[in-house]
Amino acid sequence: MKDLALAVGLLHKENYTCVLCKGEERFVSRQMGISPMLDLIDSGADLRGFSAADKIVGKATALLFVLAGMKAVHAEVLSEAGKEILQRYGIPVSCGTLTQYIINRKGDGMCPMEETVLHTDDPQEALVLLRNKRDSLRSH
Repeated sequence: MKDLALAVGLLHKENYTCVLCKGEERFVSRQMGISPMLDLIDSGADLRGFSAADKIVGKATALLFVLAGMKAVHAEVLSEAGKEILQRYGIPVSCGTLTQYIINRKGDGMCPMEETVLHTDDPQEALVLLRNKRDSLRSH
């Protein structure tokens, strides 16, 4: 769990939104939402065995972590659905705050990415749905 402790430390110390660590390898981001994981997956990076620390993990990010092969995850804020997905796939998870669901940036409803994967538990299907949702939000 040395990688996870390092990832959590960097998340706090450097004010990142997402930190992945495996030995000497690191991926860090200050992007919001699911962007860091989508970008890494789309780049073809081999993320198997990394540990992740993230500011906010809902079901969408949890499914991307599963798809990428994360070894362990810590979330500052974790949704119940995100926790359930990680546990179902055998990924150890810890959090600062457990919440019913992740709220959108306006604070008046559910995060659109969490809503997008509400009815799937399949990481591969989630990837397609999330890419489509991201692209439709960017074009508006």
